[in-house]
Amino acid sequence: MERREYEQMHALEGRLWWYRGLHGLMVDHVERTTAGMTRPLLDAGCGTGGLLAALGRRRSEAVRLGLEYDADAAALAVEKSGAGVVVGSVTALPFGDGTLGAMISADVLPHRLVEPAVALKEAHRCLETGGILILNLPAYGWMFSAHDRHVHSARRFTRRQAVGLARAAGFRVRRATYWNCLLFPVMVLRRMLTRWSQGGSDVRPIPAPVDWLFGALVGIERRLIGWGVSLPFGGSVLLVVEKDG
Repeated sequence: MERREYEQMHALEGRLWWYRGLHGLMVDHVERTTAGMTRPLLDAGCGTGGLLAALGRRRSEAVRLGLEYDADAAALAVEKSGAGVVVGSVTALPFGDGTLGAMISADVLPHRLVEPAVALKEAHRCLETGGILILNLPAYGWMFSAHDRHVHSARRFTRRQAVGLARAAGFRVRRATYWNCLLFPVMVLRRMLTRWSQGGSDVRPIPAPVDWLFGALVGIERRLIGWGVSLPFGGSVLLVVEKDG
């Protein structure tokens, strides 16, 4: 990503509604699917470490690792999370076959330097049998906008596309749902209005009352998803898959 985008992420990922919702959803699913896991959990494309830090607060017993392409962001991730972070690419993971118990990856497969099919094959190689992969992906190609360009994304996914990619890489799909459903009309309007903007991504501070409201709406969705409800549309796709063998 552009340097200012990493700086914004580092400053805001602990308090902005979007990151709070994303990290909460992903850690919820880590807790539900990795009980008894003894091998390390990898955040593949960990950015500046906010998700790794959230994992540490709720899964303090887990061995946490991070992988990040940008060396400066990796250093910030170590400082923020206290986890071990290596510099590398999700398309050439520096780990042995079957050495990881679980992997998470938030909005990394869309990056223009990443080939999703290759990254998923690498994840499958490095996970142990029964290992879990949890992905967050931006939804719908028609939603592509200035935000995507500023964070160097090249693609967005439907739920069906995400499921198809995971199955092609050898995974069994355990859960696939959209989220950010209640705020989707607002997101669509903003993306259409800023499609050609040069002003940066959507990662920026917003007024506290608005942040609270948006966070509360995502919190409702998080509870519904926790109850097993699959949302029919939304700004992102959450995918939970398992390596069968």
